[in-house]
Amino acid sequence: MEIDKLVRRAQRGDKEALLQLVFARKDEYYRLAYSYLRHEEDAMDALEDMIVILYEKINKLKKRASFYSWSKTILVNQCHDTLRKRKKVTVMENTPESFLNKEGDTAIYKLDVKTHLERLNHDQKEAIQLRYWLDYDYETIAQITKVPLGTVKSRISTGLKKLKELLGGEYL
Repeated sequence: MEIDKLVRRAQRGDKEALLQLVFARKDEYYRLAYSYLRHEEDAMDALEDMIVILYEKINKLKKRASFYSWSKTILVNQCHDTLRKRKKVTVMENTPESFLNKEGDTAIYKLDVKTHLERLNHDQKEAIQLRYWLDYDYETIAQITKVPLGTVKSRISTGLKKLKELLGGEYL
């Protein structure tokens, strides 16, 4: 298998082999990083950091066939580090009337799904984004987030129920 040969070469110190592995799925990596960070520059920085870590730690990889799930886990960890460093808060002031709900309640705004995702806890938001934005299966999400399969399914189910409530009920 080609992946096995490239990983073996990379473990022997071949930088080109490692780059071939990464560039073979560069779009997938970028979409994953961007789904977490929402900024092109931050996503690219996370990818660069991931490549450096892969180069430094490729010898620790036991199962060569698991290279891509291992590297995605590293990328997700880099994204989490970036988000921890960023910790930015968005304040909404002077909200236009068009964003108010039907009852005119100024505390509840009808914005888009992305905004409502921010109101979920981190784990639910992460699982929903990986499942529905990046189309990962439950097993892959469990590997990336390092939690059991049942936990992934529970997070997605609970998060979708909360989104349904936030967005107004039966139409989700």
